[in-house]
Amino acid sequence: MERLKKVWLPVLTLVEDIGLLLIALMAIVAMGQEVWSIMLNHQVTLADLLLLFIYLEVLAMVGLYLRSGRLPVRMPLYIVIVALARYMALDMKNLDTWRMLGLAGAILVIAIAILVIRFGHKKYPYGDTDHL
Repeated sequence: MERLKKVWLPVLTLVEDIGLLLIALMAIVAMGQEVWSIMLNHQVTLADLLLLFIYLEVLAMVGLYLRSGRLPVRMPLYIVIVALARYMALDMKNLDTWRMLGLAGAILVIAIAILVIRFGHKKYPYGDTDHL
């Protein structure tokens, strides 16, 4: 088993790093496309700003993972909250009351989950021996 780890761990690490760099590059390209679209339209909307914020969060998540080797569960949850808010902002006129309440409830549940996770990390921090 140790021999397999010695052979495949560097390969998996390399593939993981390449994947992260591809995600970062695609997020940068998407940001550039969005900025270009804003410049062509001569108008910045809330949906545009929220989309750019999502791209920045993805880049921050990639950077954090490359620096620490860990991906906090909270980062994708933040992205989900912003994505739901963007969806609500884009489709506000077409959302009925129940769907709006459902989306607001989903955001509330995710925010509570973030608070619970944060509390757990503060109350029961990872030790130096925890790698996963």
